[in-house]
Amino acid sequence: MKVSWFFWWLITGFWIVAFVIGSYFLAQREVDGAGAVQTPEIILLNILVFASIFILPLLIQIGWLIVMIVLKKKKKDADVQT
Repeated sequence: MKVSWFFWWLITGFWIVAFVIGSYFLAQREVDGAGAVQTPEIILLNILVFASIFILPLLIQIGWLIVMIVLKKKKKDADVQT
């Protein structure tokens, strides 16, 4: 079970770092690939679109967390009964 928690934190950390680096890149560029000047509104829109990509991994991570908590509780209950 401890290995599952380790991997959960490792993968969660990876996704957080990937999101922060990607958002920083989007916020710091002045001109996009097509040559359009990036205004603050467009930068926020770009980050919002970028964040929408991370919805699926976030849902998977939350599901994984719930499963690990339920399994830990079941194991704890089984240990108490024996």
